[in-house]
Amino acid sequence: MSTPSRVGAQVGLAACAAAALLLSAGCRQDMHNQPKYRGLRPSGFFADGSSARPLVEGVVARGTLQEDEAFFTGKDGKDDVKEFPFAIDEAVLNRGQERFNIYCTPCHGRTGYSDGMVVQRGYRQPPSFHDQRLRDAAVGHFVDVMTNGFGAMPDYKAQIAPRDRWAIVAYIRALQLSQHATSADVPGGDPAKLPRVEPGARAPGEPK
Repeated sequence: MSTPSRVGAQVGLAACAAAALLLSAGCRQDMHNQPKYRGLRPSGFFADGSSARPLVEGVVARGTLQEDEAFFTGKDGKDDVKEFPFAIDEAVLNRGQERFNIYCTPCHGRTGYSDGMVVQRGYRQPPSFHDQRLRDAAVGHFVDVMTNGFGAMPDYKAQIAPRDRWAIVAYIRALQLSQHATSADVPGGDPAKLPRVEPGARAPGEPK
């Protein structure tokens, strides 16, 4: 016959064994060691040897559907879009100025004369926004360049949202007007008090 102390010891041992079993079950590595591929690792399962699979045809990632080609690219077929796709107001211009100062001034300078800091330090100088060619360019041209890059300029489609690209173009137009406006373009002002600036010359006080 078992004594009470011996029975208690057996019960304690059984309890410890049960606890150990539960702990070992909780420490299984099935979720950690799951069958999966890490990025860019090869695969022997697929015929092309790549674990990264192409998207199914017609699949569009959420938030990237671009039905309005003109808005997202600045192009109408092969032609540059000539009109802004939304109304330009003070808020849009302020946003455009903010984005321009962040992304464009290193090369194009604050006033668009292409005298930014990286240009002053030897980077290839882009054309001035005040050149006649760019003053005459359609607004879509600038959106296309920001989207796809041009010459030494890389594309900025990953850094600048589509609507912000249009806002920047609106601000570029404001910069162009500021350097080439006539006295008649000043609403409510006295044209006689405005200093005369010859076409192509910089405004008084404009940095060289």
